[in-house]
Amino acid sequence: MSKGEGRSKTKCLAYIAAFVVFQTTILLVFALTVMKIKSPNIRFNAIAVESFNSNNTNSPSINMQLLTQITVKNTNFGHFKYDNSTLNILYNGMPVGEAVIPQGRAKARKTKKFNVSIGVSSDRVSGNTNLGNDMNYGILRLGSHAKVSGKGAFDEGD
Repeated sequence: MSKGEGRSKTKCLAYIAAFVVFQTTILLVFALTVMKIKSPNIRFNAIAVESFNSNNTNSPSINMQLLTQITVKNTNFGHFKYDNSTLNILYNGMPVGEAVIPQGRAKARKTKKFNVSIGVSSDRVSGNTNLGNDMNYGILRLGSHAKVSGKGAFDEGD
């Protein structure tokens, strides 16, 4: 074996090693930026008031039934399986209604839609004097909070 053959083999191995390091770097950057797992977005699409009862006497109160379409938008490149979750309707930060988001699976880069019925009652908001004032103005500001937990296609386990 001549000296020239040994050097060309060493050069070839060095080129292969440099190529492997370069490809690993590219894959790592791609995995950490483009393939980053994001939480799904949960939104109300439409809300319909099925029934509404109010009382604005000594102790103001409201009772209503809402029918809403909820969407779970999965922006990831893999599916997202989520467990039963709770959706809370809030008035001044206090829960006045609660609904269960049934477990399901949002496919990759898709949006899952489903309807949920929510009972809202001001019985839990005892002693809040703002309710009567808001009812007199004809405006009742409600908020919502939901947290969905689950596993994506790229998470470990199932």
